[in-house]
Amino acid sequence: MVATSEFILCEIKNNVLVLTINRPDKLNALNRQTIEELHETLAEAENQNDIKAVILTGSGQKAFVAGADIAEFSNYSVSEGKQLSSSGHFKIFNFIENFSKPIIAAVNGFALGGGLELAMACHLRVVSDNAKMGLPEVSLGLIPGYGGTQRLAQLVGKGKAFEMIVTADMITAADAYKWGLANYITTQEELLNKCFEITAKIASKSPTAIKTAIKVINAGYNNSLNGFEVEIEEFGKSFGTKDFKEGVSAFLEKRKANFTGE
Repeated sequence: MVATSEFILCEIKNNVLVLTINRPDKLNALNRQTIEELHETLAEAENQNDIKAVILTGSGQKAFVAGADIAEFSNYSVSEGKQLSSSGHFKIFNFIENFSKPIIAAVNGFALGGGLELAMACHLRVVSDNAKMGLPEVSLGLIPGYGGTQRLAQLVGKGKAFEMIVTADMITAADAYKWGLANYITTQEELLNKCFEITAKIASKSPTAIKTAIKVINAGYNNSLNGFEVEIEEFGKSFGTKDFKEGVSAFLEKRKANFTGE
């Protein structure tokens, strides 16, 4: 059973795990403990078959995650800074990107620095109309260190990524949608409802196929892999799954499929 921790609130609803980063007094800034708790919670959820998708959001109405907790690393050395980035990539950002179940970022306000990097690591982003997004690290003499330089360019293109990173400007929800950073915009009141609308579609589909689709899409952005070759291999493997047999049988019999994730 996935349990609530000090900074991560957990709720399972309609086979969806809703994770709320709960540091409202710090605008849900990511400190070391929050990253640890988020990693542990997701690692636990990965093996729970009843969880079909994850919604990740922030507590309160001001911020999704307003960034990393700057006070925590203000006196770090070069080696400590490198370790901070490396550990974060492994425990959260790459972990979320390669998670076997779709993770939707419900961006309810500010998503800045590490907060925007967290949202970009998720598979989809639904943003409230009051959301503001940006990577302000150059204002601190830093660069994004949790994958922001790479994922932002993948999502919005190289030119816009350069502009956002070197100016440190925030963009609105409307701009995020225009540039492909957001899948949907909605009101803050309807934000989670929109996410649940998406997860309801996900929950009715084959978990094995969805897990494979995530793996193959990500392979196309991995320079050490050939995405087309991975697709061919994984497409072939799909024919050996129970979900494939069930999906085809349901289609031919004109009934709703009952996928087991096997």
